[in-house]
Amino acid sequence: MVRGAIHAIDPALPLSAFRTLDDVVAESMAGRLFQMSLVLSFAVAAMLLAGLGIYGVMSYTVAQRTNEIGIRLALGAQPGSVRRMVLRDALRPVVVGLAFGVPLALVAASSLRSLLFGVVPQDAATVIGVCLALTATASFAAYVPARRASRVDPMVALRHE
Repeated sequence: MVRGAIHAIDPALPLSAFRTLDDVVAESMAGRLFQMSLVLSFAVAAMLLAGLGIYGVMSYTVAQRTNEIGIRLALGAQPGSVRRMVLRDALRPVVVGLAFGVPLALVAASSLRSLLFGVVPQDAATVIGVCLALTATASFAAYVPARRASRVDPMVALRHE
């Protein structure tokens, strides 16, 4: 259709490959899009590994502290307070890591400026979103061990000692 219209205007005009502007833009951004997809996949893998690590450490900690938790429950501690104690123990290193990591990440983010499209490296919404995602991952990873700790039977824990 386009070739016919151009040929009707000037039949001597040489016609080469036609491409839409969308195709040209997509081709020019393909490399960077691949890079960002790769970074995203590594970030997701890191988040999963962090969650698994927190789950493993908290499961081990709860198993080691079964006697203590049983004594707390036998002395009248509520299961909710035991759950909060385990969650607090899991989230403490996350909060400390965020307190040190966010400022360092904001400084280091300027090196990624060339890879970002439509987002500034120090975007507050992005930083807050990442902090919330890390906190949520740690909370979800620690919830199962915390729930297990709150369900410890005090008699079994005391007999085990």
